[in-house]
Amino acid sequence: MVRDHHPSLKTRASLIERLRDWQDQASWKVFFDSYWRLIYSAARKAGLSDEESQDAVQETMISVSRHIPTFHYDAANGSFKGWLLKLTRWRIVDQFRKRGPVQAHHGGESGDGSTTDIVANIPDPATLVPNDAWETAWEKNLAEVALARVQARVDPHTYQLFDFYVHKEWLPEKIAERFGVKVAQVYLAKHRITTMLRQEILRLENETV
Repeated sequence: MVRDHHPSLKTRASLIERLRDWQDQASWKVFFDSYWRLIYSAARKAGLSDEESQDAVQETMISVSRHIPTFHYDAANGSFKGWLLKLTRWRIVDQFRKRGPVQAHHGGESGDGSTTDIVANIPDPATLVPNDAWETAWEKNLAEVALARVQARVDPHTYQLFDFYVHKEWLPEKIAERFGVKVAQVYLAKHRITTMLRQEILRLENETV
């Protein structure tokens, strides 16, 4: 049984538009739940610690809240995905800056060291989170968020049939025997949830335009 009470794509307001109202806590929660893992993962891969990466997530969210009123989607000048990437890169750089100066020891018999600002050694923001890596992570994040949303909207039994078939790669006959259902029900569960996943991914994509 599928409990799909989501509004249609045509009537659902863009998440971007809803975020312009900073008091809309429900929409901000949706945004945070949908994208914090993406930002956190990018920060970790750039070389930040767990704590620094969490700070980068928080600071990126604050940056979004500050600048979202002036963001306007323009296919010619860049998407929300690219805009969020820029904010994420700079907040990651900020975390490197917060590490402060480090001792850099140069050659010489005296062994004297000189203090060098770590900023001088920070790579270009674009190299910290490459475009292709962000694109791959973005698509992966959309799929994971869509799956979580769909799982919350279907009954556990139906999702189990789908999960054992698609993720655990059990044969339909084995699943049917395990759960005491007909093989046709296994195929039906896969079809229904796969269709819902496609719709949810499209819904996610439409939320940020």
